[in-house]
Amino acid sequence: MKKERSFAQIFSKYGVLMVFIVMFIMFSIFAPNFLRVKNLLNVSRQICTLGICAVGTTIVLISGGIDLSLGYQLSVTNVLCAYLMVKMGMHPVLAILVCLVFGVTVGAINGIIIVKSGVHSMIVTLAISQVLNGVSYLFSRGIPIYGFPAGFSILGQGTVFGIIPVSLIIMAVIFLVGHFVLTSLPFGRYLYAVGSNEEAAKLAGVNTGKVRILAHTLCGLLSAIAGVLLLSRTNSGLSSNGAGFEFNVITACVLGGVSNLGGKGTIYQALLGVLIIGFLENGMLLMNVNEYWQLVVKGLLLLIAVVYDASVVRSSERVKKLKAINSENTVK
Repeated sequence: MKKERSFAQIFSKYGVLMVFIVMFIMFSIFAPNFLRVKNLLNVSRQICTLGICAVGTTIVLISGGIDLSLGYQLSVTNVLCAYLMVKMGMHPVLAILVCLVFGVTVGAINGIIIVKSGVHSMIVTLAISQVLNGVSYLFSRGIPIYGFPAGFSILGQGTVFGIIPVSLIIMAVIFLVGHFVLTSLPFGRYLYAVGSNEEAAKLAGVNTGKVRILAHTLCGLLSAIAGVLLLSRTNSGLSSNGAGFEFNVITACVLGGVSNLGGKGTIYQALLGVLIIGFLENGMLLMNVNEYWQLVVKGLLLLIAVVYDASVVRSSERVKKLKAINSENTVK
């Protein structure tokens, strides 16, 4: 029994890492050119948008919420930044700042509506996503926007020392900041408290509404940063660039071990999930796997991760109940 428990504990702690290692080895053997430096650098650029969004989504998930508008936040930021630079002749720095303010505003609106209305975050953000989808097409009219000022592409395509992508450095900094926020600041503790038990957090004096609003605001800011990097990498502002992207982000977070039920998760787990999704997509692409089969695989991964998370939560609740019953019997 002890051996079974210890194995279960080891798998629970390192299972996702083991899956990533096995997957990496398999693609190294069966996917052509997978281990080439050029391909690995290409993957590192591609996962930056996913990684930055995953930090914001992790914060929201830990607080007990979810943001389904993230993909179209990405689309609007992508198109808005392109529109400001190309159609209005705005300086790239100023255009980026406007987009960051826009991202913060959308995130804050999401949070305020969720807190003040009491409607579940899934419904609110789903409705907001449709609004943002319409806004992105109003800006672009469905036509790609291109022709950006020289130097803008450095953010998404540039390198440091000719090797390290600039976007990878930005992502690494954001991951470090996210880790610091969750582990060292009171706000991080409040997030876990609200996600674990909102009523208990209220009784402890935590302003749960403020915490939720700030969580969605940070998510909006990070999605805006990711949108700017995506635009810089692709050199084309397109309304469909972020469509469905929230699915990849949520899959990465939950697959890594961030609970979709709230109160549980780390930045390390989000990073691991991002690496799995990033290399999985790249490996399947190199092996010429049909894109629809790729959707099937990612959907199954999300389903397995969600079901596993729910089973772990139920198991821990049963253990707590048994301990409570045993302690009551001991007292008697």
